[in-house]
Amino acid sequence: MTVLLTYGDSNTHGTPPILELGEYRRFDAATRWPALVGQALGWEVVEEGLPGRTAQFDDPVMGPHMNGQDGLKIALQSHGPIDALTIMLGTNDVKARFGASPELVTGGVARLLDIAFSEELQARHGGFQVLLICPPPVVEVGPIKTQFYGGRARSLALPPLYAGLAAAYGAAFLDAGQHIEVSMIDGVHFEPEAHGVLAAAVADKLRSMM
Repeated sequence: MTVLLTYGDSNTHGTPPILELGEYRRFDAATRWPALVGQALGWEVVEEGLPGRTAQFDDPVMGPHMNGQDGLKIALQSHGPIDALTIMLGTNDVKARFGASPELVTGGVARLLDIAFSEELQARHGGFQVLLICPPPVVEVGPIKTQFYGGRARSLALPPLYAGLAAAYGAAFLDAGQHIEVSMIDGVHFEPEAHGVLAAAVADKLRSMM
């Protein structure tokens, strides 16, 4: 069976729009986009979504383990062999506390692609395809809007940067913002319907890659 590893943050984990700070909720497998991709394609899916994960930053509030660099190495050494990898990160990198430009956010994603395309990890899995997904732009609303102060403008600049990066590395690319929008409840997470739409778009893209 074809095996897909989905690597990302809370929107890969399946976190619903936040109603109150400090709560923990998660959509079930009938709703989460990675699980729906597996159902659509008949593939095995390994879900590696960590709420708060960044492409490159140790988070001074949530902890250094939010840095996605070592996490990707761990995931690729924990599972396998895999046939395809999706990476959807960058949402948390546009938080105000990191002060990151769109170019710096893209640089962090480039380091993730360095890891994914490394000779060691490609050989470990017998080679695998990579799909880079640019997350949809955030909106500064709701209970976590202060964390994302200025994030709207930064995230709007990411799609062409990610597209160019994917082309340079030989990865496939999908702009999630062309298919879905974030919830207006918290400006970051996806409504159930958006998970379904994204799953269909990702499944179509992966089908064309393999």
